[in-house]
Amino acid sequence: YTGQGGNDLLGNKHQVKNQEMSRGNLALKNNMEQSVPVRVVRGHESDQSYCGKVYTYDGLYKVVQCWPEKGVSGFVVYKYRLRRLEGQPKLTTDQVHFTRGRSLKVPSKLPGLVCEDICGGQEDICIPAINLIDVAPVAPTGFTYSKSIQVAKNVNLPSNASGCKCKGNCTNPKTCACARLNGSDFPYVRRNGGRLIEAKDVVFECGPNCGCGPGCINRISQRGIKYQLEVFRTPKKGWAVRSRDFIPSGAPVCEYIGVLRRTDELDSVAANDYIFEIDCLHTMKEIGGRERRLGDVSVTIGDHLEKIDDEMLESTPEFCIDAGSIGNVARFINHSCEPNLFVQCILSTHHDARLARVVLFAAEHIPPFQELTYDYGYALDSVVGSDGKIRKQPCHCGTSDCRKRLY
Repeated sequence: YTGQGGNDLLGNKHQVKNQEMSRGNLALKNNMEQSVPVRVVRGHESDQSYCGKVYTYDGLYKVVQCWPEKGVSGFVVYKYRLRRLEGQPKLTTDQVHFTRGRSLKVPSKLPGLVCEDICGGQEDICIPAINLIDVAPVAPTGFTYSKSIQVAKNVNLPSNASGCKCKGNCTNPKTCACARLNGSDFPYVRRNGGRLIEAKDVVFECGPNCGCGPGCINRISQRGIKYQLEVFRTPKKGWAVRSRDFIPSGAPVCEYIGVLRRTDELDSVAANDYIFEIDCLHTMKEIGGRERRLGDVSVTIGDHLEKIDDEMLESTPEFCIDAGSIGNVARFINHSCEPNLFVQCILSTHHDARLARVVLFAAEHIPPFQELTYDYGYALDSVVGSDGKIRKQPCHCGTSDCRKRLY
């Protein structure tokens, strides 16, 4: 085993200085001197894995030797010889086959399976529907699945942003124009296939005019659904969504997809339960009880914000995403007063916050088969019906801090 440290921060394992006898290196030396065994986990390259690797546990090992050595770059590295303890099951590392990917099939004998794939093959991973509630089980109906935003004819999208001049992948946040919009840093880390460091007012990702490629760290939310989601029927809340995979905190789960429309041109927003108002600017101004996010806001969007009349922002957001008849799996994600997802506005193609993309991220580590939820953010008594009366909708999230009403 080769010790840790001495590498640059670009992730290419290029050694730029001597390793030190500290942290993990010192811990292994102590294990050797105190005869304490260590657990060995091996990583195997896998193009189909969302994090680029699949890991296997290889058992307990004893550290039998430790020595410093000059590496190929001319710097000192620490090396360790480990010997596997006897009496353990035979190694099966060479038998590992990672099968997850586009060819994933949903077991046909899955209990309650009413649809093998609600997206009809549009996503990289099948999204099955399970119904163990209805006496005559049926699949979700009444909508057309789409993995990309549709734009209403009377909505004109802004021109594409100029983008950054990086080549291949963006690596230097000080020179990347998109990173500078995020406070001169990248909002993501590559761990577990890409995770958002913190929630922000808005995240600027690289777009179509940038010089980088699809593997850039600043395009994490653009890579589609990477977790095995499934839609399932509930007793009180209709359809819901859960994941068969563990989802790490900060990981993008899915984008809210539908038809991009002007809010004031909808016949009745109150009658449509699949409307997502794009309230990015309202959140930044903390209007209607919204809490402003952590993280820097770029000078560009800050200047744009100052030019918008506060009286305009006091009203309903100008644009919304209508997933009533066209949408993706996000339309089935329910509200919770204690959600495990959070909403993040993202700008990639253009920089108009009124038309930001809406992406749902994991707010915490989410174990498999736990229902995915986010806070719909309704203020009480804020929804008015077509008859002019205030609509009241009970909340069935069942959490300890439930507000008892959705709106």
